[in-house]
Amino acid sequence: MKQRKNLWIGLICIAFAILLPLGGCALFVCDYYPADQAAIAAMVQSDGVPVRALDGGNIAYGSTDAQHALIFYPGGKVEHTAYEPLLRALAARGILCILVKMPLRLAFMDVNAADGIKQQFPAVTHWYIGGHSLGGSIAATYLAKHVSDFDGLILLASYAMDDLSGQDLRALSLVGSEDGVLNRENYTECRSNLPADTVEMEIAGGNHAYFGAYGAQKGDGEATLTVQEQITFSADSIADFMKGE
Repeated sequence: MKQRKNLWIGLICIAFAILLPLGGCALFVCDYYPADQAAIAAMVQSDGVPVRALDGGNIAYGSTDAQHALIFYPGGKVEHTAYEPLLRALAARGILCILVKMPLRLAFMDVNAADGIKQQFPAVTHWYIGGHSLGGSIAATYLAKHVSDFDGLILLASYAMDDLSGQDLRALSLVGSEDGVLNRENYTECRSNLPADTVEMEIAGGNHAYFGAYGAQKGDGEATLTVQEQITFSADSIADFMKGE
């Protein structure tokens, strides 16, 4: 009896050792920022942008005949469709945008998510990759291994952890002045990883979350712009940059 009791105790301990970490992981994964569907609907009324569903939950916005295209990695723990207003705004400015859906809403779970996307749009002649926050950093990591496939990098409240400084690439970095989420120390330290002629722009009154439509983000600063204003400014800046070869 004592041996059987000890066996049960051992099994219970093993079960707790397995289930507790899994429970913590489940809570982490379930704690995310959903897209604000009401805000998105208000911002994308009758814009006439073609939308096409791709494999794996990816979405293409804009004309497949566009000369410029952007593969976009979403921010960590943010529902990918929260970036629909920004990418539709870019598409309305002539940029084909491919929004990538990441496993568990974490870009580092699929660094190579951009694989095979370019081949689906043979008419495009200028390709860029980028993203918001964690997504931008992971996009830069992908770019470091596929430099010859892209013209440049678009970073929104983000930084490159891989050294791209010696590469023939164009880079644009946008950061809100009121961003309370971005690690400014890391951002400054990683600036040397980008080409010397990287264009850096600070959005006066912008914050971290307003590159997408998912509401307020924990730890973020209070924006003095509306989310629509920040998205419009970002779309104008990105489109002008990408078309400015």
